[in-house]
Amino acid sequence: MNDSKVLHALLPSLFVASGIAAGGWFIGHGLLEARASDRYVTVKGLAEREAKADLVIWPLRYAVTADDLATLQRLSDDSERKVRAFLGRYFAGDEVSVSAPQIQDRNAQGMADRSGNLQRYVAEVVVTLRSNRIDEVRKANELLGELVKEGVALVQNYESRTQFSYTGLDRIKPEMIATATRDARKAAEQFAKDSGSKVGSIRNAQQGYFSIEDRDAFSPEYKQIRVVTTVQFFLED
Repeated sequence: MNDSKVLHALLPSLFVASGIAAGGWFIGHGLLEARASDRYVTVKGLAEREAKADLVIWPLRYAVTADDLATLQRLSDDSERKVRAFLGRYFAGDEVSVSAPQIQDRNAQGMADRSGNLQRYVAEVVVTLRSNRIDEVRKANELLGELVKEGVALVQNYESRTQFSYTGLDRIKPEMIATATRDARKAAEQFAKDSGSKVGSIRNAQQGYFSIEDRDAFSPEYKQIRVVTTVQFFLED
């Protein structure tokens, strides 16, 4: 076989080998670029803010007792009138609501009274104030003794605690997320500095969660708001 025939026979093999070699280079080069672009760091950012509550729910629970239901209702209405008059000094009437009475028949529950001083029926009623006038509620709460002097038997329990809430989260959420993201970038920059890299663009970000808690046990009208974000930044040489 002459040289031209040999060369002609080898050409297909040479093309295949060249294609494999070229393909291997491109694939290898692409992997290197992908690995380089996969260099990133995951950090957390924190933002905190103190805010005053803008909504208060103040339940005033009172109890009355009687041996017959008619007297029980009359005493309940009288106490309700006194509570409404007390709240009316500071708040509008449409901020006040009254629950249906919860009546307990002590005889039906087997609560015998040998001394004869235990009245048969007891009713509890909750007068609830819902307002955004936080300071007025704090002041009025200090004057509850006036209701006691008027004969209103106020009942204190866990269900009757005053609740202060903050409802303006949507207004401050964008700014707090931005602050938390800046805090995360600072952490990423410190990591990059230690590793001899630079912080690039954001690869991925998760907002995390917002928490709203009382600042402390003695001033529940002030809230501590916190958000934690998780951010991934690309690292560059």
